[in-house]
Amino acid sequence: MSSTAGQVIKCRAAVSWEAGKPLVIEEVEVAPPKAMEVRLKILYTSLCHTDVYFWEAKGQTPMFPRIFGHEAGGIVESVGEGVTDLAPGDHVLPIFTGECKECAHCKSEESNMCDLLRINTDRGVMIGDGQSRFSINGKPIYHFLGTSTFSEYTVLHVGCVAKINPSAPLDKVCVISCGISTGYGATVNVAKPPKGSTVAVFGLGAVGLAAAEGARASGASRIIGVDLNPKRFEEAKKFGVTEFVNPADHKKPVQEVLVEMTNGGVDRSVECTGNINAMISAFECVHDGWGVAVLVGVPHKDAEFKTHPVNFLNERTLKGTFFGNYKPRTDIPGVVEKYMNKELELDKFITHSVPFSEINKAFDLMLKGEGLRCIIRMDG
Repeated sequence: MSSTAGQVIKCRAAVSWEAGKPLVIEEVEVAPPKAMEVRLKILYTSLCHTDVYFWEAKGQTPMFPRIFGHEAGGIVESVGEGVTDLAPGDHVLPIFTGECKECAHCKSEESNMCDLLRINTDRGVMIGDGQSRFSINGKPIYHFLGTSTFSEYTVLHVGCVAKINPSAPLDKVCVISCGISTGYGATVNVAKPPKGSTVAVFGLGAVGLAAAEGARASGASRIIGVDLNPKRFEEAKKFGVTEFVNPADHKKPVQEVLVEMTNGGVDRSVECTGNINAMISAFECVHDGWGVAVLVGVPHKDAEFKTHPVNFLNERTLKGTFFGNYKPRTDIPGVVEKYMNKELELDKFITHSVPFSEINKAFDLMLKGEGLRCIIRMDG
């Protein structure tokens, strides 16, 4: 075991004290892991839009002070009682959802929605004892998504930690732990476009471009990107997108534009915005008889999906997906291997890098809509 095992570790963390205010680098105390928990040393983390959404706290219950962050890569520092499949020194990706391996979902080949460890945005404490492992001067700091990777050390439930190939570069594969897997998996695991098919992707942020990358890997012949920001179109070509539609350029609904462009509709669509109108468009633009639409984006809590039932009777299929249908512990190591085997490109998703001391720059970039993923180097 490491020399720090069983002891409280003092380290730096970026603490969010109140909604929308810059994070503050503080010295925090990180308690040792309890039963079925693991303490990680985070080496690289990146900023995902979900962090920004909950930091702004405009549409959900605010919970502060909190340590955000959930897309990261690190090394196991120590393990708690009962942990057998991880050991100090293992290279890992922390995951915002989990896999207990024992519930009905984990035992199902179809589901990745673990009963025990599925995402819970409102929980700011550890699942085992309802306490936080972070504190400043004895006062608890809340966790986020069970990961809290904006800290040099963090504690997770063992079921939320994917052990990966130690030769994989953590500064690249860290982005697999959330956004890239979500988009890529939505296409290859759920939409499953046949070779030569036509795929529409709604929303060309990191998740949407990962979905496009999945369509390219599947052998799609046409990949149509739909976005209101024309600045994204040039960059999207690197991810296999062949054509672009900006809904603002058309008087008619975008689904009608897509149906005309594709002689009756696209074979598959993947919606990555969370906008309810985009979700409806993504469904209504698929071809009757065989079209499949997959929803990835998270909608507003009061949103309602409205479409005519005949769209279903005409043999269109609507599906939803969570984290690309990947089981965190079972499947994510294999996604890392896809990168190692050059089947999955990650470097082009990483557009910026900042030292930990400048983490607020990553927030500024995302709020301005600049770049895709910004890697935060914990040693800086």
